[in-house]
Amino acid sequence: MGQCGITSSKTVLVFLNLIFWVENEVDRSIQKVYKTYNGTNPDAASRAIDYVQRQLHCCGIHNYSDWENTDWFKETKNQSVPLSCCRESASNCNGSLAHPSDLYAEGCEALVVKKLQEIMMHVIWAALAFAAIQLLGMLCACIVLCRRSRDPAYELLITGGTYA
Repeated sequence: MGQCGITSSKTVLVFLNLIFWVENEVDRSIQKVYKTYNGTNPDAASRAIDYVQRQLHCCGIHNYSDWENTDWFKETKNQSVPLSCCRESASNCNGSLAHPSDLYAEGCEALVVKKLQEIMMHVIWAALAFAAIQLLGMLCACIVLCRRSRDPAYELLITGGTYA
């Protein structure tokens, strides 16, 4: 039981460290993925960006203007962002920057970091609960052991080196 408690404590510390590390890593990764976005080629990075933008109701890294600095935006030359940036309420949205009210204004980076931190907090709480249960189990075992050693009806199985 003690080894499991130590392991779960280490796990909690690792996840606490990850919470602080995740923001920098997400920023670096998301920049890389946005640079390689290619809306016409259904590669994993493009699908992931489109999925995140639709699910989290966001556009770009910090906002929709981030798309202006991507290779995809420069190559298409149509002054628009991916259709995944369009609000669900905008019926005729074509991703045009001329109609920014049709686009999600909030960037995805902050929302992704927030979602990851929420998930990690659930894992940390589960690890803490597991550690508390183990600690309670160890405490109960110690109480039982202490009471049995003082009980006069308790007989030792080993007496004087021979088995009884």
